[in-house]
This record gives sequence, C-alpha cells and structure tokens, in this order.
Amino acid sequence: MRCTGFCTANSYDIAGLFQSMGPRGAVQLHREALHFQLREDKRTRGDIFYFSYGAVVFWGFAANEEKEFLHDLKKFERDPALHTEDEFTYIYGDGMKIEDDEICLPNKSSLSKFSISHGIAQSVKLTIFEESIQKTFDNTKRIPVELSERGNISLSRKEISQQMGQIFLERNYVNLHTEMLDTPEFFWEHPELEPFYRRTAHYLDITKRAEALNRRLNVIHELFEILRNELNHQYSSRLEWTIIILIVIEVLLSLVSDIFHLI
Repeated sequence: MRCTGFCTANSYDIAGLFQSMGPRGAVQLHREALHFQLREDKRTRGDIFYFSYGAVVFWGFAANEEKEFLHDLKKFERDPALHTEDEFTYIYGDGMKIEDDEICLPNKSSLSKFSISHGIAQSVKLTIFEESIQKTFDNTKRIPVELSERGNISLSRKEISQQMGQIFLERNYVNLHTEMLDTPEFFWEHPELEPFYRRTAHYLDITKRAEALNRRLNVIHELFEILRNELNHQYSSRLEWTIIILIVIEVLLSLVSDIFHLI
C-alpha cells in the first residue's frame, strides 16, 4: 500500500479545513494536525493527516486520489510553496521498522500512522527549507569569490540592499519555522508512540539535515554581515569623497577671492 507526504504551502487554514470536511469520513482535530479518515461501506478506506505548517501525509490512497485531495486543499493553503514529496509503501507486520522506503506497521491504529506521519511531514517541510537556502546560495555564491579576487563587491548600494533584504527574508522564514522540527508535543501525551516517530526521523535524517541547515544559516548570516560591512564601506567612502570635494571647493573659492583682492 502507498504512503506519501507532501508540502504544498507555508501553512494551512486548519479551522477552515475542519469545517469543510463532509460526511465521507471521521474527522479529528489534534494539537498539531487534522486527521481525516475516509470510510467506505463502514470500514476505513484511508487516513490523511493535515499539518498546520503546510504538510499533508496520505495513507492507503492511489496517486490519482491524492491529486484530487491536493486540488481540494488549495483553497486552504496560505502562501503556496514549492511542491515536495516523499513516497513510501507500507505493510503490516510484527514490529515497526523502515527499510528501503517501506514502512512496516505493527498494527492498524491511526495513532501509529499519526506518529510516523509527524516524521514524514517534517521531512518534506525540511526539504522546502533546504531548497530555499540553496536558492539563496546560488544567487549569492559569486559575492565571496568576487570579494576575494577584487577586494570589493561590484554591486551598487541598491543591489546590495536588495541582496541583504532577500537574505534577511530567507533567514527569518527558516528561523521562524524551525521549531516545527522539534519533537512534537503529541508525544507528551503518548510517550509510548514516540519510538515510532524517532525511527522515522532517524531514517529520514531529520536531525542531521536540521543541523546542516543551521550551519548554512550561519554562513548566510556571515554573508549578510559581509554585505552590511560593504554597504557601510561604500557609504564611508562616498562621505570621505564628499568631504574632500567640499574642501577642494573651499580652497578654490579662497584662492579666487584672494586673486580678486590682489587685482
């Protein structure tokens, strides 16, 4: 069977989504997510977990069905993001494990799926962060090279300010959302399910990827400081030249005045 995670937006309107759910299944609102259980002929057809930070995880649906649900979800998206996806298959067995993108579940409990979904949702959200930071790197990677080769940056004050603004926005966007990479509060109430989440997060390298992301954010911060110093340097240089020009004008005026007095 199929399990997929998507990140499609900065966040979802969970309250609006909750109210829109029809009689096709059961709906349950958790602290961090909305759980929709599709039912057909009085039995569970599949599970969907909508996370407020813009990620959704499907269990037991075909690809075309997922597309239909994603299309209906668009009206509840806030700041649509680049579309990212993690895809798995799942089976039922004696214990919980993940190998070669196959999830083995020990039971059919929706809470077990919810625990694993937390890790999958964090992974697809983290991919958005990684792509956003990579884009910033690609757009600014010539700046340190240019600075090392020429000793200055061949950008105007306006261009430097724009680059600083873009870096500031990207850094703030990631910083404001990295708390969702922490262990979800759901496991305070269900500590017996936390190992499911931990195994999923370990398989998807959530911790290592988050640490790498923080290191990149530090590099972005250093680049921001470089641009700010360059901006200050340009301002100081312009101010110095302005003062020099004013002094030269004053000297010339004094000379002209002295010449006229002699005449």
